[in-house]
Amino acid sequence: MGDDDGLDLGGDDVSGVDTGSKKGGGLGGLLPNLLKFVAIGLGALIFIVTVAVITYKILSGRGETQTVMDPTSEYIGIRPQYATFSLIGQFNTRTRDQTHTVVVDMLIEYDLNNNAAQTELTGRVNQLRDFTRNYFASKYFSELVPENEEKLKQEIREILNNRYLDTAKVRGVLFNKLDVMEL
Repeated sequence: MGDDDGLDLGGDDVSGVDTGSKKGGGLGGLLPNLLKFVAIGLGALIFIVTVAVITYKILSGRGETQTVMDPTSEYIGIRPQYATFSLIGQFNTRTRDQTHTVVVDMLIEYDLNNNAAQTELTGRVNQLRDFTRNYFASKYFSELVPENEEKLKQEIREILNNRYLDTAKVRGVLFNKLDVMEL
């Protein structure tokens, strides 16, 4: 290698490359980098504080209160509207134990605008009256207490749908009157 390589080992630059200061160096180049790190730090701090607050609320149980529904109560939504069949009428009978008189006026609910159901119920009105009279005559006084009224309605509905009606479906049973009186 010769002396004319353009390298000076003494530190002088002979190649013509300027080793002076860079453009944008000094305080001007440091400021954008400094702002970038400050923004990252603030973002991390906000994230950590948010996570810590949420975790604290969850663990301490002091988060937002929630409505707790009673698990024993059924959800009652919008009840559909039904037509009622009222031609059974009111009648009296005695309980099975012959200690009380029952006065019953029962209505049958069926699908609204179901003409076939209305026709079938009207055609079987005497069978429905006989069933109702026999049903209440077969019950003991202890079975006819107000606490059992929903059970009675459910039982009557099932019997009518399964034994007495062909095309019509009973959707509900209502009592205009259900009085149980001691003899």
